[in-house]
Amino acid sequence: MATYTEVSQQLRERPRTWLVTGVAGFIGSNILQRLLELDQKVVGLDNFSTGKRENLEDVRRCVKSGAWENFTFHEGDTRDLAACRRACEGAGILLHQAALGSVPRSIKDPIASHESNVNGFLNMLVAARDAGVSRMVYASSSSVYGDDPQLPKVEERVGNPLSPYAVTKAINESYAAVFGRAYGFKAVGLRYFNVFGPRQDPDGPYAAVMPKWIDALVKGQPCQIHGDGETSRDFCFVANAVQANILAGTAPGEGLADVFNVSYGGTTSLTQLYWMIAERLAALRPGLTPGDPVYAPFRPGDIRHSQADLTRIKTLLGYEPTHSVAQGLDELVPWFASAHARS
Repeated sequence: MATYTEVSQQLRERPRTWLVTGVAGFIGSNILQRLLELDQKVVGLDNFSTGKRENLEDVRRCVKSGAWENFTFHEGDTRDLAACRRACEGAGILLHQAALGSVPRSIKDPIASHESNVNGFLNMLVAARDAGVSRMVYASSSSVYGDDPQLPKVEERVGNPLSPYAVTKAINESYAAVFGRAYGFKAVGLRYFNVFGPRQDPDGPYAAVMPKWIDALVKGQPCQIHGDGETSRDFCFVANAVQANILAGTAPGEGLADVFNVSYGGTTSLTQLYWMIAERLAALRPGLTPGDPVYAPFRPGDIRHSQADLTRIKTLLGYEPTHSVAQGLDELVPWFASAHARS
């Protein structure tokens, strides 16, 4: 089994053409950057409903001169089958990241989440199958484990979904499995566990916890924790998620599983996370004195504890996470502090 380093070298020697949906989003733009660094040809699709043009510009600044010429962008919506078909033309591997994220968003507007996450997903499956794409790797979610109490989470065992968002991801996995059985089209799901990193949006009511807290701390505002602070997550730095996508996209098809957990494999409580962020910011900005977080009621649909079992992805894909939560924060906090300084 090839290591991630070996796969990266093989890709440099024999570039492929990749399609990344949601390419202007947080995870999508990080995937784009890594693929361009590996001299790959990349086609991107995004409708900018949650993705940002600034993310694409940031990738352009980060990659070496000339690499950006290997990127072709299509502005379009996965809910539009014709747009999906255009984007799939000539693509060899599809990395499908486009979706409306956030459990609270889905509880407030389940129809919008379904239209983007289910209808858009089915359109991409059909378009990729018809275009002869060799494989689709798609973003699933740890939310599919629902109320199953077992820790760590293993791929074969899921509980009842606790939110419309979780339902959409479970439906995606069912559709992907059916396309494999009915059409022989291989689609591999990656169950992300709380991915964080540069370019994650700190704004809006559905912002992820890390960028939201960093933004508040820099501005001297209080940070809110839903619940008692003991809720725990298996936080995954975005470089680990990027690695998983590339390994899943290039792994030999024989024996390849349908879904994989993607994370670091540890647990961090929300209170622990808050102080890890606060300490790093205080070290960067000596005048900053973070106060205690403010605790608020639990949110409906939230899972109490989550941790990934990584046996399957390590065994079948050779995945080895490069960043712990602490190592990821060592990169993330300075990045956000620098971004605030530029704004």
